[in-house]
Amino acid sequence: MRGGVVVSELSPRRLFARKRRENAPEGARTKYYRVYVTAEEDAQLQGRAVAAGDITVPRLLFESAMNAQIRTDAEWKSAVAELMQVRADLGRMASNLNQLTRYANMEGQFPAQVEEFRASFAALVPQISAACRAVAGQ
Repeated sequence: MRGGVVVSELSPRRLFARKRRENAPEGARTKYYRVYVTAEEDAQLQGRAVAAGDITVPRLLFESAMNAQIRTDAEWKSAVAELMQVRADLGRMASNLNQLTRYANMEGQFPAQVEEFRASFAALVPQISAACRAVAGQ
């Protein structure tokens, strides 16, 4: 309760307008962390806190750390490498399609390799979806 009003009864606008987090339901928070930053890092954090909805820097750090979609550099590099591989595969497939189209235009018939091309493209679609999900954090 705050001022005679149960916190859950507050309007969403009021809840999201807070710069600080709500009080802990079990009582005071007892663990404290201290982070040292340079003046340049402080300016960047202040800017990000304002951009994130005019919240405090401690709240920005807490919300960022508790976010379930935190990625390590290795995870990002792996996801990007997968997307680069998919991009290269798509480039090769586009070249093959161009050659098949040129042949079809010259000969007036579709070559038998079109079905093979379609199957290889269909096999690539799940890889594309998986790579996109990896980058999206799902």
